[in-house]
Amino acid sequence: MARNATIRIGLSARLFHPQDGATGLQSKTLQVLEQSIAHWVMSRNVLVLMVPSILKDGPIHRSDIRLRDYADFLDGLVLQGGADVSPEAYGEQPLRADWAGDRVRDAYEMELLHEFVEAGKPVLGICRGMQLINVAFGGSLHQDIPTQFGAGATHQADAYDLHSHAVVFTEGGQFARWFGAPGGGDVVSIHHQCVRALGRDLVVEATAPEDGMIEAIRHTGHRFVVGVQWHPEFYAAGATRLLDCAPLLDAFHQAARNAR
Repeated sequence: MARNATIRIGLSARLFHPQDGATGLQSKTLQVLEQSIAHWVMSRNVLVLMVPSILKDGPIHRSDIRLRDYADFLDGLVLQGGADVSPEAYGEQPLRADWAGDRVRDAYEMELLHEFVEAGKPVLGICRGMQLINVAFGGSLHQDIPTQFGAGATHQADAYDLHSHAVVFTEGGQFARWFGAPGGGDVVSIHHQCVRALGRDLVVEATAPEDGMIEAIRHTGHRFVVGVQWHPEFYAAGATRLLDCAPLLDAFHQAARNAR
């Protein structure tokens, strides 16, 4: 493939499972992309394709496809936000029923992550995606920030995508090089879980200065396996109060081109 050809980026699907007793659309399995993340990734003239999951209620069996085929065809993978990572994925039981997460999505995205890493393709995790990367490499999470992590910065609020807090880059880290500055900025924050124990060969690239919470990670054994706890896709052009994460997106796209 010509190196100047349009790169192809896969996005993992957000899963919505059938609701008991529901009819119509809510009785079906839904696999969706949140528009903001798709548009953010597409803003550099790339093709974005959703990588579907194969679930038990569909006519296609899991054995009919190989996720490795997607890793071979696509140039990079974005793991988008959404439901909690299940505590069972890191050897714990949910402390509350509504913190149980989505084991089906966990298994699907962990296999995707594995295949893209094995294929030498870059992976970028957003919010839940960063947490999944950490767990996939043997790390763990705090199931709930307010009750387990303690006081500090507010990482979730009713304002949703209008809520933000500061992050600072690790001195001498890759983020500081990509952004051309050792500082950081304000980012959109929507999460109640966070990294507790860091996974194997992962390093911290950014933290929240008010409480030291890990806000960005990078795997040192692969060319580009990166996660951010915040939502760069909710940045609006000209929003001077927020950190413009174009350097992160550019680095991801360049890694995708280099992986061909």
